[in-house]
Amino acid sequence: MTAEDHPSATPDGPVAVLANPTAGRGRHRGLLAPLLSRLATGGRPVRLLEAGSADGAEAACHAAVAEGAAALVAVGGDGTVHRALQAVAGTGIPFGPVPAGTGNDFAADTGYPPDPLAAAEVIAGALRAGRSHPVDLARLTSPTGPPRWYGAVLAAGFDAIVNERANRMRWPRGRRRYDLAILVELARLRPRRYKLRLDGEPHEVDAVLVAVGNCPSYGGGMRICPDADPTDGLLDVVVGGRLDRRTLVRVKPSIYQGTHVRHPLVHSYRVRSVELAAEGITTYADGERSLDLPVTVTAVPGALRLLR
Repeated sequence: MTAEDHPSATPDGPVAVLANPTAGRGRHRGLLAPLLSRLATGGRPVRLLEAGSADGAEAACHAAVAEGAAALVAVGGDGTVHRALQAVAGTGIPFGPVPAGTGNDFAADTGYPPDPLAAAEVIAGALRAGRSHPVDLARLTSPTGPPRWYGAVLAAGFDAIVNERANRMRWPRGRRRYDLAILVELARLRPRRYKLRLDGEPHEVDAVLVAVGNCPSYGGGMRICPDADPTDGLLDVVVGGRLDRRTLVRVKPSIYQGTHVRHPLVHSYRVRSVELAAEGITTYADGERSLDLPVTVTAVPGALRLLR
């Protein structure tokens, strides 16, 4: 798609709102009406998008953008944001995340308040003022699938493997399923051979943790790429090498503070693009199941206009 092909916001078009009623285990469900009212103070009509599935949500966002929405707002967590980003990335149509999920890393790392109503007020104020700020996104491509965009972090190591196992499990439900998946994968833990090209420079490493960050955090506040900045035009690549079970369990809690990068087996790189290959890994972007390795990740400066 060329720049001329991109949809453009219609001056009197509506603010399209994608809301995930199950985000954050439904704890913000009663806030939707006041959130829509708050967004309406931005001076534009507000249109709530209808979607019955994640794929349906993404399609509804694409349709709203194609029909001339003035802006797109996502009410939910990082997964809801991820779906919305596919429609607005590279278009110039402004976007606002209202953090109402279990993990709200993209909204937090780009400066939105954690309270959903306060975030909606920030977005409404930006709409009234006609104000938006550019931030970078990461563009993800592979030999087999269409390109994807993400805003926060791509997981391509142990955490991606745990997510993949948890998503295949039917029992137990909720957080316990993820905890059980961690225990199973810890018992099976082994370094995998990764081939990386960092801005064209080849590297081969044995590693258990690999993350590519446009923003610092994933998983609800884990600062896996603590120095990542979504305005610098670069990606932060963090690689945890041959960590054994005991060391990984000891290092994992320090990810919340971002101090894991001080461990001698953890290495960080800052690049414009990274090619990443390994056997049997399905990546997770913004916490959502994404493309199988191999992939290429490229920083795209200013790919998103944030209502802030």
